[in-house]
Amino acid sequence: MIAPRARRINIPLRHVALMCGGMLFALLANVTYLQALDSERLNEDPRNRRTMIARFEDPRGRILLRDGTVIATSRRSGSVTYRYRRAYPGGPLYAPLTGHFSLHGTGGLEQAEDDLLSGNDPRVRMRGLVDGTRGGATLRLTVDRDTQRAAYDGLRATGLPGAVVAIDPRTGAILAMVSLPSYNPDRYASFHAARLDRVDKRLRGDPADPLVNRSIQRSYPPGSAFTIVTAAAALASGRYDPGVTVNVPASLRLPGTRTYLRDRAGAACGEAGAGLLEAFRSSCDTPFAKLGIELGPDALRERAEAFGFDTDDLEIPMPVIRSVYPAPRDDARTALSALGGAGVRVTPLMTAMIAAAVANDGLLMRPHLVEDVRLADDTVIERAEPSPYRRVFGAEEAGRLTEMMVAVTGRGGTGAAAAVPGVKVAAVTGSVKNATSAGDHALFTGFAPAAAPRVAVGVLVEGGGVGGRVAAPIARAVIQAALVGQVE
Repeated sequence: MIAPRARRINIPLRHVALMCGGMLFALLANVTYLQALDSERLNEDPRNRRTMIARFEDPRGRILLRDGTVIATSRRSGSVTYRYRRAYPGGPLYAPLTGHFSLHGTGGLEQAEDDLLSGNDPRVRMRGLVDGTRGGATLRLTVDRDTQRAAYDGLRATGLPGAVVAIDPRTGAILAMVSLPSYNPDRYASFHAARLDRVDKRLRGDPADPLVNRSIQRSYPPGSAFTIVTAAAALASGRYDPGVTVNVPASLRLPGTRTYLRDRAGAACGEAGAGLLEAFRSSCDTPFAKLGIELGPDALRERAEAFGFDTDDLEIPMPVIRSVYPAPRDDARTALSALGGAGVRVTPLMTAMIAAAVANDGLLMRPHLVEDVRLADDTVIERAEPSPYRRVFGAEEAGRLTEMMVAVTGRGGTGAAAAVPGVKVAAVTGSVKNATSAGDHALFTGFAPAAAPRVAVGVLVEGGGVGGRVAAPIARAVIQAALVGQVE
């Protein structure tokens, strides 16, 4: 009697037990899913305050210049909630490089190398588990302090926006990267919500775009800098050399139009024509436009792509927007594209890279900004190895281009203001039409010393006018600083 009754009582208990077991299994499965599969989404949710607090719990890694100068570090904040705050001793001078780290987000290297700087990279985390150290890794950059200062001071003296980039053409190491207007990253170090919100809104709403790194995040018409690409295509065709005369009148009618192309200020490179070397020296437009028509859009595109146009594979480690060579629809636009017009766009970084390719015998090295990564005990866990980016052309073509570019900084050349006593400088200068304002952009690209190059420079001054007068003196100061710094 008792056994059947007990069995009847156990049936509901078994049902309850099965239901509880199922619920427990579902709970464990959900916890496993949240922790293993959905944790990244939850960590990135802006409403997750615990994650944000944790990012300020330990010191982030420092960012140093090549000589060890600190340009970003972590300091005790005095706050119970947020233990460390970021500090930027270099302020606006290095803001385009460092970016900022704050409650409102990150930018620059702080964003691109966040895993290393925060200590979330497995290599950094593993060392912390072994020796108990906490915090991120230190980044040592390729940037030279004096070269960066020369670029910054030179550009700031114009009172105009722009960008300057200097590269070691032998390795691709970035020696300077300046963008103006800039901002003070320390303003983002506040934990006062209302104050931080005001700073962020003011900087993001500023029409001058101080948060934009113009060196890699903005592109411009390259103007005369693109004539290096055009000349390279001409030399590669085998039909031209520096002394070959391009038969072109003082004004060139663009095919299929009633528009005549004339050199600036009505100057002519000669009624009968001009040699490529003279066209470079005097910054003549009509010979290169005629070259573009004769070479055709395919040859120009092929050479532009050899330099790295129309690709998205460049990171330094911050991503670089692409430089563009659009397909011309007719001969008139092909002529203009040979002069860097008709929709051709380059970043100031690419402007420096064009010169760097010529300087390094046609082998363009991959540009990079981080020299090495170190742990707290100074152990190097990552070191930059110079690597080729593209083979643009051969050493013979590079030598011919160098010959033409050296004439630009010689007597009577448009780039004479970039000349350095005792050093041969190879360059191209120009003025770039600016569709958004009255003033043309001033441009310079070049390298030095011409015989054994150690620095390539790209300068873009928005609304600066004539490149030989405005951009060339900036480049001269940068070249001098870079050469002194490398000797030391």
